Amino acid sequence: MKRVLFATVAAAMLSVSLSAAAMASDKFSFDPNHTNILFHDNHFGFSSPSGHFGIKEGTLTLDEQDPAKSAVDVTIDTTSLVTGNPKFDEHIKSADFLDAEKFPTATFKSTKIEVTGKDTAKVTGDLTLHGVTKPVTLDVKLNKEGDHPMTKKKAVGFTASATIKRSDFGVVKYVPDVADDVKIDIESEAQAM
Repeated sequence: MKRVLFATVAAAMLSVSLSAAAMASDKFSFDPNHTNILFHDNHFGFSSPSGHFGIKEGTLTLDEQDPAKSAVDVTIDTTSLVTGNPKFDEHIKSADFLDAEKFPTATFKSTKIEVTGKDTAKVTGDLTLHGVTKPVTLDVKLNKEGDHPMTKKKAVGFTASATIKRSDFGVVKYVPDVADDVKIDIESEAQAM
């Protein structure tokens, strides 16, 4: 009888513990209207043209009790590339660079989150671009967390940056004249699901 009672109490405690853990993590959906992924790449030393991508979808699981247990999963629409010059857009989306027809999406899935300050973290994850997967670390800053004034849902906003080598992903056209290092800047909002 004692064993049955102990097992019942243990199961109940585990259930409460798991429920509390689930409540400690909030799931958010990235807002494609307020999420931009910008890139900058040096062109023969004369300039550093930039452009931006949109996201197809993305989720953020935010664990406020233990931020290191948070997670990010984003799908980027490489066909959405915009530089402000349609002919340049076509060239970057061509097989010379992104080959967006063959690889219409890129993905980022976090594998590790290291809290570095009150509102900063290093988010490491697997970036799949141009059919190649490599680890990338983003320097992330939490801009704001609170209820969104328009939707009345819980929302978070982030700024992030990283530098990747495009040759790591098989995009080697004109390297090194067109820089191998590509700087990425991200501005993002996400709302509770």
